[in-house]
Amino acid sequence: MEFGIIGAGTIGKGIAGHLVTAGHRVVLSNSRGPDTLSDTVARLGPLATAGTVAEAAAAEMVFLAVRWLDIPAALADVSSWDGRILVDTSNHIVGPTPRDHADLGPETGSEFVARHAPGARVVKAFNTLYAQYIVPDPRHAEGRQLLFYAGDDADAKADFHAVADEIGFAPVDAGSLREGGRLMQVGGGPLSALHALKQD
Repeated sequence: MEFGIIGAGTIGKGIAGHLVTAGHRVVLSNSRGPDTLSDTVARLGPLATAGTVAEAAAAEMVFLAVRWLDIPAALADVSSWDGRILVDTSNHIVGPTPRDHADLGPETGSEFVARHAPGARVVKAFNTLYAQYIVPDPRHAEGRQLLFYAGDDADAKADFHAVADEIGFAPVDAGSLREGGRLMQVGGGPLSALHALKQD
């Protein structure tokens, strides 16, 4: 499977590092263009390349790792996803602290993302973990880092589960984008910022 990443901040680069270590090809993109990512892909090695957002979005599984306010612009140039998997790592934070989050009403963050990504099979993941639990190797002597995920498409969730397991996390299905998304959401979701290990 080939992977794309939209957003090359700490989370995007951390996920890219895990995928490259597992032997996968990754296309990284950001809002400033491929030329600004030359140092990043050089550090990641020959399996990583820099591309446009459209090129990253053409992969079989794409990780969205941009700030909440940047999501509409980041997805604007992808007119249709044609059933490709979009893994939403975002939290709906609009200020300097996790308490500064957007009022989504009855909608969850990933339902908002799905509206901006027509045709994508959206899976919510990584948003419950602080960066320091995502970037390093998730395998520890005491166990593997739990990784909650949610989605409405069973096949997309199964594919994501397999990838998350391969790169070292202990994936846990939290349910649908609506119900599981609420459990994982900042601002009251009981799984948000729950950092735990699974003993194998």
